[in-house]
Amino acid sequence: MFLSNIDQVLNFDVQTVHFFPAHKDFPDPRVLAEKVRETLGKLLVPYDFLAGRLKLNGETGHLEIDCNASGAGFAVASSEFILDEIGDLVSPNPAFEQLASTNLDISKQDATDRPLCIVQVTSFKCGGFAMGFTNNHTTFDGISFKLFLENLAALAADKPLAIAPCNNRQLLAARSPPRVTFPHPELLKLNIANQQDPNPSVFQVSNEDLVFKIFSLSFNDISNLKEEAKFTSSTNTNGRMITSFNVVTAFIWRCKALYYDAVENMERESTILYAVDIRHRVNLPLPKSYTGNAVLTAYATGKCKELVERPFYKIVEMVAEGARRMTNDYARSAIDWGEVNKGFPHGEVMISSWWRLGFAEVEYPWGKPSYSCPVVYHTKDIILLFPEIVGDDHEGGENRKKGGGVNILLALPVKEMEKFEEFFNKYLFGLKDLN
Repeated sequence: MFLSNIDQVLNFDVQTVHFFPAHKDFPDPRVLAEKVRETLGKLLVPYDFLAGRLKLNGETGHLEIDCNASGAGFAVASSEFILDEIGDLVSPNPAFEQLASTNLDISKQDATDRPLCIVQVTSFKCGGFAMGFTNNHTTFDGISFKLFLENLAALAADKPLAIAPCNNRQLLAARSPPRVTFPHPELLKLNIANQQDPNPSVFQVSNEDLVFKIFSLSFNDISNLKEEAKFTSSTNTNGRMITSFNVVTAFIWRCKALYYDAVENMERESTILYAVDIRHRVNLPLPKSYTGNAVLTAYATGKCKELVERPFYKIVEMVAEGARRMTNDYARSAIDWGEVNKGFPHGEVMISSWWRLGFAEVEYPWGKPSYSCPVVYHTKDIILLFPEIVGDDHEGGENRKKGGGVNILLALPVKEMEKFEEFFNKYLFGLKDLN
């Protein structure tokens, strides 16, 4: 199966874990695990590529999926803990990696025969359980993975597919001949021969000792950020610019850029990256059911001096410009760039937003997840955004609600984390002093 140039640079695994409280209709974890296994088997018919394997086309140097029906992976595990004993599910916990298998049998598995999708069901002593997914990122982006989960839930409930998947990645193929009509400073060109690995990781795993920490912005904090953006604007600012995502990203960018070395080097340029969904930005718009990666990297660049001295709305405006830039022509130019170059997104930090994906809103026969999250990355180049959850983490229904705020997950060396926290509190408390 053809993979687009967007898919090509995402040859790495993404692990997500979805926690569920005990459910009266599934008291036996073996029955539940078998239900998930059977449903996954049915789902591999419309999602046949998930049973395939990645291969490199020697002629083109491009990755493809060989739909050879080698199969997806499935694992069952049990824990001696209850959910309450593993701590706050919102807190970053690298141990959650144990809940999402990456290899079924390391001693026997050929590196070229790795499943593109592995599902693990882990039961806890309290009757709760976790579903862990390990997917190669070439298979889905966040939006299409949400549709995959909705289809899994539908088939598990003996219902038709929620939406039939569109597996045609040619919809985002490069033009022939490719036409790079814009500069793309958000992309870094690499000099890689065809016989070498043409798809290095977007961000490398750090060898540094990192600490993980969550910073929270409440609904009121975000509302205050929006008000500050309006308050500091001396012109009639376009209200569409002042979104929750834009103000939170601008706030993070200012803190992240300044903690680095701003005091010594105020002229240093800082670049922040974030993903923009192009499904409705290209001509013709992609179907909602498109299964591939349909996001491109937007960017904002500014000197540290500007991030200190400019009013907040200007920083928000710089962030918003990244998405405004993503027209059909720009998106097609970026895709064509990947046809004539080998490279990947390049910036100081990437914002990876799980804020609005809605994984925890999927209704399975065994209920909605009490929490859904990715396994934390051991890299300081990626900042994750999660929805705020209020109420009991291990309960469903009315006790589990979105709070309207956002949790911000960072991984940094200790000293750098202290500096980031200093700026975070400085600007957040300064914001509250204005109100």
